[in-house]
Amino acid sequence: MRADFTSALYLGMRHGARSLPAWDALTLGKPAALEPVPGETELGAALARLMDCESACLLPSSLHLFWDLFGWLAAAPVALLLDGAAYPVARWGAERARALGTPLACFGHGNAGQAARLARRWRAAGRQPVILADGYTPGDEGAPPLAAYADIAQAHGGLLLLDDTQALGVLGPAGGGSVAAHGLGGAPVLAGASLAKGFGAPLAVLAGPRALLGSFMASSATRVHCSPPSVAAIAAGSSALAANRRAGRGLRKRLGERVAQLQSALADGGLRCAGGAFPVQRIVLPPSCDGPALRRDLSLAGVDVLLQGSRARPVLTLLLRADHSAQQVAFAARLIVQLVEVQHV
Repeated sequence: MRADFTSALYLGMRHGARSLPAWDALTLGKPAALEPVPGETELGAALARLMDCESACLLPSSLHLFWDLFGWLAAAPVALLLDGAAYPVARWGAERARALGTPLACFGHGNAGQAARLARRWRAAGRQPVILADGYTPGDEGAPPLAAYADIAQAHGGLLLLDDTQALGVLGPAGGGSVAAHGLGGAPVLAGASLAKGFGAPLAVLAGPRALLGSFMASSATRVHCSPPSVAAIAAGSSALAANRRAGRGLRKRLGERVAQLQSALADGGLRCAGGAFPVQRIVLPPSCDGPALRRDLSLAGVDVLLQGSRARPVLTLLLRADHSAQQVAFAARLIVQLVEVQHV
């Protein structure tokens, strides 16, 4: 038996070529600002509804999205306030804004009090606070205080910007992500997310208030100078939303069962997972364990996992999916317990 726990296709969606409608060309050879890709407008509207937002637009990737978005934000008198756990891709966009002269400050992960103090300080200096946070950070037991972040942004005339790549498809009503999950619809929130994890489609969405989306799209550099999402990517996104409407609830239920199964089996063997109910599960290994050797032995035995952490404190990370079988999860847990016991003796 082989069991691969290194793929973040959480719902098991893959969109093989034969499962998608045929297309005459992968690209129109035109930027999105000139002509939308077939199906782009309809997919954007469907994603906006799913995410409980007024409007949405599509971009080729989250890197395009955050590079473009922060360039747009840098033209306004804002100050960027980054949650300490914000994902690197969004941070790269924030660094672009800082290079363009926008002030940037970090606060402790989940520390709403610190975020509020920074927001007050920059608002007094004449700048609107833009709080950047992940909708969910893998390894955490739960989401950061997103409602508090949104309240802080609103109280100081600012904006909450979410990297919702982990949450979209997995969390919230019908998999709509963090805005829907935390009741943030109508708040000054922009949510940017790749569809490549939960929905298995290689494109990104930016969703939020209609006025903000309209302003961004009118100024977007990537919509003028970069190719838009391919016709195939749009087709995969549309297929993912159709599958989500049809079977998403069952897939998320099965995914939750696999997470609970792994946690229980490892706990019986004396190991604890960090990650709450989310499908990214992290096992902090005893200091005596040789992380690289353990990962290699697991792979040789048929279980592929990720090795993170440090040499002094290695962490095994397993990405669970709805298409993992109960037998694969049981096999992986049993093997991990056995090999850790051998190393820990």
